Amino acid sequence: MELSENAEEILERLWTDNANEAEARTSLQDPEIELNGLGLKELRDEALIDVKGETVSLTPKGLREARKVVRRHRLAERLLMDVINTEPGAAHDAACRFEHVLRSGIEENVCILLGHPKVCPHGNPIPPGKCCKEGLDEANRVVYPLSEMDIGQGGRIGYIHTHGEGSIQKLMAMGVLPGFDVSLIQRYPSFVFKVGQTQIAVDEKIASEIFVLVSS
Repeated sequence: MELSENAEEILERLWTDNANEAEARTSLQDPEIELNGLGLKELRDEALIDVKGETVSLTPKGLREARKVVRRHRLAERLLMDVINTEPGAAHDAACRFEHVLRSGIEENVCILLGHPKVCPHGNPIPPGKCCKEGLDEANRVVYPLSEMDIGQGGRIGYIHTHGEGSIQKLMAMGVLPGFDVSLIQRYPSFVFKVGQTQIAVDEKIASEIFVLVSS
């Protein structure tokens, strides 16, 4: 299910406000919900929420979807702070943008990479995913920086470790994201690699910041 960012933010708010209750509900007067009419309509059309009077609540289907949204957001926060060294004050807003690309598969790869974390950087629980319950093993893969790979070698992007915010934003804009398949085409005079159908050229410094789960 592909939801808009506004709709996902409402789901996350409903879940977060009522995490310890059997039925997540809140008031339509909540500022973050009151100003988001299009998101509410989208959620109602998808049967993810019920609106009764001045109260909005999650349906069973909505609870399941909200759980996924919260999981992606908190995993994104862990990735941004633990791996990319994002400042705590900036991690939440960055995670709000980044979580929308953590779909099924990519999300599980990030979770495996981080060692199946149980809480976000703020101490809130991360709902476990399928990979956590099944204990998926990536032992047949080894992590290498792209700069140390051989020409023709491929794998899956595990994470990007850079202290420069500009570098990570540039790479993300080009589609260089955790969970995407990558193969090295050229090492000199610049590193050229392929992600999907796109060929990208970077210098050695940036290549050394892209860590790949290399296929054995």
